[in-house]
Amino acid sequence: MTSDAVRRVQSGSPWEESFGFARAVAAGDRVLVAGTSSFKGRVLYGEGDPYEQAKVAFAAALDAIAEFGLGPESVIRTRMYLSHLRDVDEAGRAHKELFDSVRPVSTLLVVEGFVDPRILVEVELEAFRG
Repeated sequence: MTSDAVRRVQSGSPWEESFGFARAVAAGDRVLVAGTSSFKGRVLYGEGDPYEQAKVAFAAALDAIAEFGLGPESVIRTRMYLSHLRDVDEAGRAHKELFDSVRPVSTLLVVEGFVDPRILVEVELEAFRG
């Protein structure tokens, strides 16, 4: 694959710069979106609310694929990472609102924690642009 076939998008997250990663990478017919939380700049949206954090995080991930001309209908895989088992239903509700008509494959994991302890939800997307 030539370097012309790979395109990267940054979102401005402070972690992208300090850790050296892109928010989204398009390679061939796939667009992958890195772990995305409900932070916008240095502000966490939906603090204490897993439903709101999931909605904001998915919206940010969808903004990243929009850079490649894609929308929710192009999403083929989602991953949701939660810091608490109690938040499964609320994160799932946000996912259903966005992707019920699309029905991507999805994985939900409960993890020990995130870079910032106020983060309850982090999401990833994979989209197809074939």
